Amino acid sequence: MNRVLFPALAGALLAMSGTALADTAVSAVADLNVRAGPGPQYPVIGVLAAGQSATLTGCIENSKWCTIAEAGGNGWVYSDYVTGDFGGSRVVVTRRPANAEIAVVAPPTDNIYTTDTYTGAIVSNDDAIESIGRPPAEVGTYVTTHRVDPVYLDGEVVTGATLPDTVELREIPDYRYRYVYVNNQPALVDPGTRRIVYVMR
Repeated sequence: MNRVLFPALAGALLAMSGTALADTAVSAVADLNVRAGPGPQYPVIGVLAAGQSATLTGCIENSKWCTIAEAGGNGWVYSDYVTGDFGGSRVVVTRRPANAEIAVVAPPTDNIYTTDTYTGAIVSNDDAIESIGRPPAEVGTYVTTHRVDPVYLDGEVVTGATLPDTVELREIPDYRYRYVYVNNQPALVDPGTRRIVYVMR
């Protein structure tokens, strides 16, 4: 990672609320882009390799974007892809307990969430929609046994991301949502809004 503290991150780190909270050691569950800001529209400044450790320094309130620090510098990651030790158990940071004492950081003020369906990008909008939770087992089985060719788009495959109109959504029998493989990752999509409501991992 570049050895630079980006201005967006510097502002967020100064805006941590309350008393100083302990940083948390986390590790990536897959190769994970580290970005200059909290969203896929920010440039990638490095990669946290699967299994690689970093220090979680804070998360935006009611968002899945968190700041990390490691030997190469500082950046932002999506918390669905990192785990930490909470209460003696390894937990995905997004599902951390309410009393985890993670510092709250303020997002940068420069155009945090955008929509860009014309360039084929998928965009987070992660505070505009909640995940539906784990789908029924038969839905997961159907999606994995009826695999389709993936589409490849710029951006992270995250809950709340909006897919462009050019992406074909596949039906699931007797189920409200449709599915697609985006960047080789199966995801359930609301056909009305074209937003991802669940990412299957």
